[in-house]
Amino acid sequence: MIPSQMLKGTLEGCVLKVISDNETYGYEISQKLLEHGFEGISEGTIYPLLLRMEKNGLIEAEYKASILGPKRKYFSITEKGRGELKQFFESFREMEAAVRHVFGQEA
Repeated sequence: MIPSQMLKGTLEGCVLKVISDNETYGYEISQKLLEHGFEGISEGTIYPLLLRMEKNGLIEAEYKASILGPKRKYFSITEKGRGELKQFFESFREMEAAVRHVFGQEA
């Protein structure tokens, strides 16, 4: 399991990436993260993050009907979010290279 302090700085970027792939809703986001190895991330962690990202203009939301019950809130990435995602990935790669260098594992 990834320690929460390490996860804290990367979760938003990873959620943005999931949303950038396809319009999606909270539970599906947590499932996709689980598929990619992010264990133990609850919807209780995801939803406040989604609300903050929406407030900051990185994503937008739309309620849509669901065949399985009440309407679901679907999220899609905005242009501002795409810029943020690009910046996140560039910064992540720089950090990854620096950590690899410290451990003597040049990329």
